[in-house]
Amino acid sequence: MTRTDYFNDPAAPKANSIVPAVTAFVVNEAGEVLLERRSDNGRWGMPGGVQEIGESIAGTVRREVLEETGISVEVIGLVGVFTDPGHVIEFSDGEVRQEFSLCFRARPISDEIKVSSESFEVRWVPRSDVDLLDMAPTTRLRLEEGFRESPVPRIS
Repeated sequence: MTRTDYFNDPAAPKANSIVPAVTAFVVNEAGEVLLERRSDNGRWGMPGGVQEIGESIAGTVRREVLEETGISVEVIGLVGVFTDPGHVIEFSDGEVRQEFSLCFRARPISDEIKVSSESFEVRWVPRSDVDLLDMAPTTRLRLEEGFRESPVPRIS
């Protein structure tokens, strides 16, 4: 399934759903962040996805990171809650989702990367290289908040 992200675009389709989703800000001991080049839009992003019935939100983070990157993680905090109604995501199946994303801070507890069908590439990226990658503005915002290391989560 493909997706198109719209950011404060008056020509964007109207949202028809809101779904609880997570992203994971995972940093290793070298200070590198875990990123993937997504197969649904070709851009770099943090691992994540939607919560499934019957699982906790921390369980969603652990499952999504493991599925998409092969890395097991421990959830250690909340970077922020991101609910910008100006960001809508249109999927090829007709769903148009308003952003509702909880970004969690996580620590890797395994280190063998495995690329999944949801990504073209997965790697640890030095902070100095993050600005060189093609990614959505909402991903950049989450990364900035994560690197800021504030004890108070961002709520937007």
